Amino acid sequence: MGIILGIVAFALSLIVSWRFKSKVKKYSVITLRNGLTGKEIAEKMLKDNNIYDVKVISVEGQLTDHYNPLDKTVNLSADVYSGNSVISAAVAAHECGHAVQHAQAYTWLTLRSRLVPIVSISSQYVQWILLAGILLISRFPNLLLIGIMVFALTTVFSFVTLPVEFDASRRALAWLNNTHMLDREEHESSKDALKWAAMTYVIAALSSLATLMYYVMIYTGRSRD
Repeated sequence: MGIILGIVAFALSLIVSWRFKSKVKKYSVITLRNGLTGKEIAEKMLKDNNIYDVKVISVEGQLTDHYNPLDKTVNLSADVYSGNSVISAAVAAHECGHAVQHAQAYTWLTLRSRLVPIVSISSQYVQWILLAGILLISRFPNLLLIGIMVFALTTVFSFVTLPVEFDASRRALAWLNNTHMLDREEHESSKDALKWAAMTYVIAALSSLATLMYYVMIYTGRSRD
């Protein structure tokens, strides 16, 4: 059962990832009628939300866009930063949505931020603990249980991330709509792009849950032997 769940989760992950990347490619070539770049849209959204201590900067790579609450920077990939496409607007506004969450002490973002250092450390060792737990399950069954508990933190983190991402997109789309930054067609395209971006987080959370269940099945199965 656990293997089947893992295969299904992996297949869904591939499908959603492919779909999201195809949306990015599609909307990257649709130029905004207002001609604004991702940087300009991000700066305007921050200003409209009375946020003046956050910088918008360019970072290397593709799909590397993120908001860093530690140094208060909206990090946009080069194509988003200097581009004036639908995807540039959607991504820039979404990342600024996180900045707004931070400024307003959004509960889920605060919780996620507190979990980051814990998950960062645990993720470095959890696979080794789980592997050792499976290999030594006959002699030290509790080692696998410890691994499961540590991995559970990653799963919890994945699910806590969901409301953070969905809310950031909601704030982004609301601002884009209320300020008439985009026309109707551009807004619908941005909504579609952000929907598929959110789906990647949903699949990641479900995949983590499926993996957790797999290890739990191994542990409980051994415990019944």
